[in-house]
Amino acid sequence: MADTSPIAEAFESQRERLRAVAYRVLGSHADAEDVVQEAWLRLSRQDPGAVDNLGGWLTTVVGRLSLDVLRARQARPEAPGDDRLPERVVPLDGPEDDVALADSVGLALLVVLDALGPGERLAFVLHDLFGVPFEEIGKILGKSTAAAKMLASRARRKVRASEQPAAAGREQRDVVRAFLAAARDGDFAGLLRVLDPEVRLTAETPDGVVVVLGATKVAGGARLSGGLAAAGRDVLVAGRPGVVSLDEDGTVVALLVFTVVEGRITELTVVTDPAKLTGRADRPE
Repeated sequence: MADTSPIAEAFESQRERLRAVAYRVLGSHADAEDVVQEAWLRLSRQDPGAVDNLGGWLTTVVGRLSLDVLRARQARPEAPGDDRLPERVVPLDGPEDDVALADSVGLALLVVLDALGPGERLAFVLHDLFGVPFEEIGKILGKSTAAAKMLASRARRKVRASEQPAAAGREQRDVVRAFLAAARDGDFAGLLRVLDPEVRLTAETPDGVVVVLGATKVAGGARLSGGLAAAGRDVLVAGRPGVVSLDEDGTVVALLVFTVVEGRITELTVVTDPAKLTGRADRPE
């Protein structure tokens, strides 16, 4: 039976906001859910009369728990959240449920936040996205108000700096999308327009590695790449445009990575080997 006590009802009224805070700080649905659940357990053991501002108290608890998770990730970088994509693979545009949860902050920003230190990330998210006063953020971090302001300012500069190469990134993704559209449509001439004459295709399959050289040969076999990406999701792989293909359970079944130079694809890697996919896990630099 669901808990219908006043404290439980008060917590439920805060749950979605707390999930949003935790997700924006952590970038992982699973970790966010764990943090929110732990916040509830701590509240359930708390004397209700000792909590003057429930929203503020819960935000502080979620902030501290999230900070612990971020610091643990730094200590164990080989153990990312369960729902994160493989190695240096970060989503650029998410499904509608991700966008709804992230609200005003898209997954592209989460990519940038992933490169920040734990204190920077927490200070930026809590202040710039949720308006939490720096005095409260300082208490969560165990630092002064001035130090919390400095962390947020440093994070803000990094976020702004990351926006500068966005135009070049969009141009590269446009080339990739043109390739995929041509592959799906069987447009041989369209493929040749976006492929460098000396393009190299490397396919990492369960049966081994296959290498194909030259635009004509790559274009001839490009229907495979188009089919893999037909229901794909745009990602960034170590700074390069890519596409992941997911099954119905959300498992990555294929990864396409492109190198684009002066408007043409010079290198294409297609990974369908499950061992390689699960092994390609890291954080973006």
